[in-house]
Amino acid sequence: MRMPSLFPSLAGATLLLAAGAYAQIEGGRGVTPVDSSGDFEVGGVSVDVAAKTAEGARLGGWRLAQRKAWVQLSKRLGGDGALVSDATLDQLVSGIVVENEQIGPTRYVARLGVLFNRGRAAGLLGISAYADRSRPMLLVPLQVSGGVETVFEQRNDWQEAWARFRTGNSAIDYVRPSGTGADSLLLNAGQIARPGRGWWRQVIDQYGASDILIPVVRLYRSYPGGPIIGVFQARHGPDNQLIGSFTLRVGSAAGLPRLLDAGVTRMDGLFQQALRGGALGLDPTLSPPPAPEPVVDPNDSDDAAGGETLAEIVGDTGAADAGIPLTIQFDTPGASAVANTEGLVRGIAGVRSASTTSLALGGLSLMRVVYDGDPEALRRALEVRGFQVTGSGQTLRIRRAPQLLPSNLPADPNPAG
Repeated sequence: MRMPSLFPSLAGATLLLAAGAYAQIEGGRGVTPVDSSGDFEVGGVSVDVAAKTAEGARLGGWRLAQRKAWVQLSKRLGGDGALVSDATLDQLVSGIVVENEQIGPTRYVARLGVLFNRGRAAGLLGISAYADRSRPMLLVPLQVSGGVETVFEQRNDWQEAWARFRTGNSAIDYVRPSGTGADSLLLNAGQIARPGRGWWRQVIDQYGASDILIPVVRLYRSYPGGPIIGVFQARHGPDNQLIGSFTLRVGSAAGLPRLLDAGVTRMDGLFQQALRGGALGLDPTLSPPPAPEPVVDPNDSDDAAGGETLAEIVGDTGAADAGIPLTIQFDTPGASAVANTEGLVRGIAGVRSASTTSLALGGLSLMRVVYDGDPEALRRALEVRGFQVTGSGQTLRIRRAPQLLPSNLPADPNPAG
């Protein structure tokens, strides 16, 4: 009697492998971010409203939350906290976030969050709606629980907490993958430990980012359902550099979402602090290498041009007169700094062109300059215009020199003019 085979056929094995790969790519392994808009958010607004019906009490509670939240937002942005009409508030509010609510037959008790449209609210308060933000940062959240490291390999609580986080009030421009599609293949726990720039450049280009942020949480459970301790680390870049860390604790497993939400908020604070301190500056190794310029042998004739030489094609302007390309790194705290610095550099004699090739508002941008002359002459011209210049060769770093007044200046005898 013929015994059945203990192994599937080669075709069957191939089919199983293909199905497994398809499931790994197409499976729901993440959560889509709730909100990535720039709305103003006011959270933790408590209301307690009674009405004839449950629906009336709820609507009344939301109306009261809008009023309270507007007063808080106005004071936070430097206003006087004056109320506006309910009709105006209805035009300003873009959403209500229910943090906790209890609905009775005639009473509504809740803690709510209110989202205000940034452009409309800023216009009413008389402030600018523009906010300087960082370069796009690819977020790779790593959770370590029970010795298992997880990013997007499977759905986890840490990634869900980052998906709940509203980024409107943050100076960091987060790029938050949803965990679907190829995310679980490109962004995993193993990728974080790979410092190779070539592969990282391919990954961040897929998501339209310029750099990497790695928030890490290690969860320690005392016993099932018991207290949980979270050790949080904020890390940056392909070298996994540590920015800061902190520890939080919750009394039971039911409080894990609240623990992680608090961790996300503090983690965002660490990233913003690092941005202000310059720790999230441009990493030139993550920028694509410049394309090599073609080298033409002047002794060779150009067959396609009918035997004309290179000098005959370009006329009187040869390679020696084309100018020297230089790269200048400069600080761009705001949009106006870009135009001002470009205009100042273009005003230097010998500068053919000056254009920003890599923009990072709130960080370090790159400008390509074509200059007729010695780079040392350009360095001296920049120093004359009040810049501190570092670097050498065809890469320079400029920053504004501090204007210091002498300490022995005499007092003005007529301060009123």
